[in-house]
Amino acid sequence: MNKECNITSAEWQIMKVLWANGEVTSKFVSDTLCEKMKWKQATIKTLLNRLLEKGILKKRESGNKYIYYTEYSSEDISKKEAMEIFNKICKTKVGKLLGTVMEECTLSFDDIDLIQEIINKKRRIAVEEVKCECLPGQCNCHQHA
Repeated sequence: MNKECNITSAEWQIMKVLWANGEVTSKFVSDTLCEKMKWKQATIKTLLNRLLEKGILKKRESGNKYIYYTEYSSEDISKKEAMEIFNKICKTKVGKLLGTVMEECTLSFDDIDLIQEIINKKRRIAVEEVKCECLPGQCNCHQHA
């Protein structure tokens, strides 16, 4: 997988089919998505090729067709995409963004228990203040004065 995967919303639709079904043909993806998404088979092939170029998908021949698969779980890709966002913002703003995301998402009791467990572990190793790593003029956290 490339360093920055930047999966588009359309590519996510393809990936969700792969994660739900394992190895698939382009016809299977087309049968699953074309009608619901109002896409043509050419769109599916374009998206599959983009994911191949990004190193997220692989393919192998099976007779006269290709079988597409991925070695990455949805958790792998989701974490990578989330970390790309967190690495782009001021380190002093990460906690606030995490809080905002949690407020916006519907969470189960199990989700909340897991988050609380992580918070308890993080509290034991927390720092007094997160240090800004931005260049002067890139943020307004006031650590550059």
